Amino acid sequence: MPVKRSIVHMDLDTFFVSCERLLDSRLIGKPILIGGTSDRGVVASCSYEARQFGIHSAMPMRMAQQRCPEAIVIKGNSGIYSKYSRMVTDIIKEASPLYEKSSVDEFYIDFTGMDRFHGVLKYSSDLRNRIIKETGLPISFGLSANKTVSKIATGEAKPNNQIEISSGHEKAFLAPLSVRKIPMVGLKTYQSLCSLGIRKIKPLQDMPVELMERAMGQNGIGIWKKANGIDNTPVIQYNERKSISTERTFNQDTIDAVKLKGILSAMAENLAFQLRRGNRLTGCVTVKIRYSDFQTQTLQKKIPYTAADHELIPMVMDLFKKTFNRRLLVRLIGVRYSSLVSGNHQLGLFGDEVDYPALYKAMDQIRIRYGDRAVIKAIGLQAKTIGGWNPFNGEPPALLANRRS
Repeated sequence: MPVKRSIVHMDLDTFFVSCERLLDSRLIGKPILIGGTSDRGVVASCSYEARQFGIHSAMPMRMAQQRCPEAIVIKGNSGIYSKYSRMVTDIIKEASPLYEKSSVDEFYIDFTGMDRFHGVLKYSSDLRNRIIKETGLPISFGLSANKTVSKIATGEAKPNNQIEISSGHEKAFLAPLSVRKIPMVGLKTYQSLCSLGIRKIKPLQDMPVELMERAMGQNGIGIWKKANGIDNTPVIQYNERKSISTERTFNQDTIDAVKLKGILSAMAENLAFQLRRGNRLTGCVTVKIRYSDFQTQTLQKKIPYTAADHELIPMVMDLFKKTFNRRLLVRLIGVRYSSLVSGNHQLGLFGDEVDYPALYKAMDQIRIRYGDRAVIKAIGLQAKTIGGWNPFNGEPPALLANRRS
């Protein structure tokens, strides 16, 4: 007989807004917009008070301000948000036998088997209350037998509440909800389902799975299973050591700082592209230097979560400057991004000077079509002209937590 699972999904409510309200209590109860503060800016997060005006994430800031002129616009501080994300992570890590950090403000916890020692609902509630007490941040959770139902339940629990869906009641809970509540249903999929006359989950539950397969292929089968509360996906243990890295050993040892900086820049830029392509953010940067006498030095720095070239490359250059000994020949250099979490580039939506999300999207599309090195910064091109440049020695960077064969 299969073991009954107990999976909790915890999600920090309007995370960026909640962090700002901890810093300034005058913001409580007011419509808040966080993101780029210029006309070209985009809303990265908004308060529930602002959502009443039809405002949502990724909306142009100008449109959001037109809908709610009295909203308070805040540029955002990724360093503060990363700090609080780590605080919550530390609390969950201490209290949980198995947890997955799926983004900077979202967690899955596997409490399977803990009913023998604690009531899972009570233990989860106590953990939620501890997070609220120690960080001041509101957080909601859903508890059920699997990740999909728990995630949907969290959405129904918000703001700042909790819901348990008992085993056997998954379909009844899901039935009246919109199909948009299913995690893998985006706007295009929703429109396809609407064309089939399906707007609520109940008709999808009643539909033969073969019909969904004919209409939408394998994706249709997955949607049908989730609609019926079927999800055996495991909680994957979060490990701060998950990393993506690359390094180069030189054919001839060098002390050429221009060459070294150029190659490190190219490494940092390519690794950032790999992060964005895998929908990851990094919270730690490491630079490695091995000298001709085989002495190896590494220096790392905890950083706000990001996948942006313009934030990561300066950090890599700063670590190199602090590590590099100009009197010794260099045999090997490398860059590693670790403390990876899933998530898009929302933490980089606070700038005004450049529309970085659009810029990176365009650059990445070129790289996907024409190759990783189709677009590269000038400093990398400068290094390319010096002695057979090849930042990866012919090897692509490896995502150590999920190495591709």
